Amino acid sequence: MSDDPDAPCASPPVPASPPVPVPASVPASVPASVPASVPASVAAAGTEPPWIDVGSRNPQWLPWVRELHSIAQAGLAYSRDPFDLERFEQLRHLSYRIAARCAAVTVPVAEGIFGGEVGYQTPKVDVRGVLFDGDRILLVREKEDGGWALPGGWADVGLTPSEVVVKEIREEAGLEAEPVRLLGVLDKRRHAHPPYPNDTYKVFIRCRVVGGTAGAGLETSEVGWFARDALPPLSARRNTAAQLVMMFAFLDDPSAPALLD
Repeated sequence: MSDDPDAPCASPPVPASPPVPVPASVPASVPASVPASVPASVAAAGTEPPWIDVGSRNPQWLPWVRELHSIAQAGLAYSRDPFDLERFEQLRHLSYRIAARCAAVTVPVAEGIFGGEVGYQTPKVDVRGVLFDGDRILLVREKEDGGWALPGGWADVGLTPSEVVVKEIREEAGLEAEPVRLLGVLDKRRHAHPPYPNDTYKVFIRCRVVGGTAGAGLETSEVGWFARDALPPLSARRNTAAQLVMMFAFLDDPSAPALLD
């Protein structure tokens, strides 16, 4: 394989040799195939590539780039030696070049995707509201991809998780809600979501409706209540079928302990 980080991710054929052990930190399920190219029009536009088209779930290079970039970010945040700072800056740029080559985008686009944070890098936080009407769960249809999801979104600076979920339910479903209890905190990497450049913790909060009228919002086109055996096509970036099964389990046993990871 070429030492040039700008060389294609695919490795040229090599003579047969004993297999190289896979590091324990790399899941056995990680595919070895090179992700599919993102359309040139996307790269030219300088926008985030459609990660669902990059490859199968959690493509091999993506966790490595995330880790490489986080190491560089930590070094830039805590190092004081000017030579170390220069090396960590080089390491960060190297992560952008690798990501650009593997995702088939330009280096500036890759930097825009992975370089949005300064200081010590931490996972993003996504907060979702879980509301039931009898044996039906509340879902909203996302304008972005046409799939259905639990109302929610990124956590806002200055708001508690409870305040975020109330705000998101109002904005996306038109309902006033009251938080009841925490149902779970899940690591997005451990669930069957499409590839995403950032590590994400998903917070699920059980709520009850206290007012308002169900209706679509700026980011949603429909609102509906669905039985567990009649779920619509889901927005897999936001929630999976397995996660909704987990949420319905709390309807069966409201006292069940919160989920973790």
